[in-house]
Amino acid sequence: MDNIIQITYFVAAVLFIMGLKRMSSPVTARGGIIWAGAGMLVATAISFFWPGMENYLLITVAMLIGGIAAWWSGKRVAMTDMPQMIALYNGMGGGAAAAIAAVELLRGGHDLTIQTLAVLGALIGSISFSGSMIAFAKLQGLMKKSVYFPGQQLFNLAVFAAAVGLGVLITLSELPVSNQILLFFLLALAFGILMTLPIGGADMPVVISLFNALTGLAVAFEGFVLANAAMIIAGTVVGSAGTLLTQLMAKAMNRSLGNVLFSSFGKDSGEAGEVTGSMKPIDATDAAIMMAYADKVIIIPGYGMAVAQAQHKIRELSELLGERGVDVKFAIHPVAGRMPGHMNVLLAEADVPYDKLYDLDESNTDFPQTEVALVIGANDVVNPAARTNPESPIYGMPILNADQARNTIVIKRGQGKGFSGVENALFFLDNTRMLYGDGQKMASELIQAVKQL
Repeated sequence: MDNIIQITYFVAAVLFIMGLKRMSSPVTARGGIIWAGAGMLVATAISFFWPGMENYLLITVAMLIGGIAAWWSGKRVAMTDMPQMIALYNGMGGGAAAAIAAVELLRGGHDLTIQTLAVLGALIGSISFSGSMIAFAKLQGLMKKSVYFPGQQLFNLAVFAAAVGLGVLITLSELPVSNQILLFFLLALAFGILMTLPIGGADMPVVISLFNALTGLAVAFEGFVLANAAMIIAGTVVGSAGTLLTQLMAKAMNRSLGNVLFSSFGKDSGEAGEVTGSMKPIDATDAAIMMAYADKVIIIPGYGMAVAQAQHKIRELSELLGERGVDVKFAIHPVAGRMPGHMNVLLAEADVPYDKLYDLDESNTDFPQTEVALVIGANDVVNPAARTNPESPIYGMPILNADQARNTIVIKRGQGKGFSGVENALFFLDNTRMLYGDGQKMASELIQAVKQL
């Protein structure tokens, strides 16, 4: 039976990997989710046959509760709320790994290697759990502001050092004291909270991918503790993919991975310098005329589009322009939104064709030949100060060069700054016009204006 279980776990792992591979492309992503889900189902089902397995009723009840909650939330949660849902679910994964570690540490009797892996999984999983809960609270709007206090970094380092020190003590103890284990988990959970508190909303893509990597790593460690091949392989794949994604997100925001891990990287780092000029408004009719008679239009979505739930109207607008012979493309910045791929998900949900979505490098070569760049809900990712102003805290961050289009139209509720707290120089340029209002309402007005031409 043991051989059958291990073979089944191997099959499940293959399904995980194939699913992840298919998720790398928008065209096959839906199928990838099904593949990975099938792998999870296989791994879960075979676990009931694990030698010495008990408490079948408790396990079944827990699975039913979790399955019903997941099904209900998956149906109820809007696509615009996916970032916080992902943060919550990712935290649950880290918490589950930490819970497994807690049971094994309290049970005791492990050799040094297994004890070490259990402690590492407990530490990483606890940090991922509590940190993800704070990320969820920020994304959900339950926490409005980042939290700073004097000596914050030194205090965080002290908490982390205390957790690591206690973890070493537990690892080397033949029979760890339950109070030591409890304090160890409290310190690890506290550090996850403390490291996430100062991080602002603009840095959530990096945070989510980082905690995703930590959760995968924790699951892999606990897989070794339980001798569960499926957990080892799945956790390793998720951990490595999350680490790579974290590096890519950090690069996209012009931050080193060390800065992400050890600094309050959501904190404003200075002033951007004085911006001259004024914002020039435009009405929907004039904006529609500019786009309808253009040869090429590039649409740049941001989190404001998600908040306004304007993705369907923007898709309709793009189709109307396309029917008039306008070449319409969507330019996607890697950190636009609140999670990696946020804009891609929203536009796919609105049935925008995949071949209309272009990444940063592909889009930037087109802007100089573009008559109109339409920015909806994006701010920092189109701020030319990142390219032109060495005094700006976002200087060096790769951006979409919307300022290089012949004309730029920005749909925005008001004249506020972006999440970085930096004034956007794009809004003050001579070739930029501001279309003030709710994203969905303004998109509707643009649609009606185009139809009347």
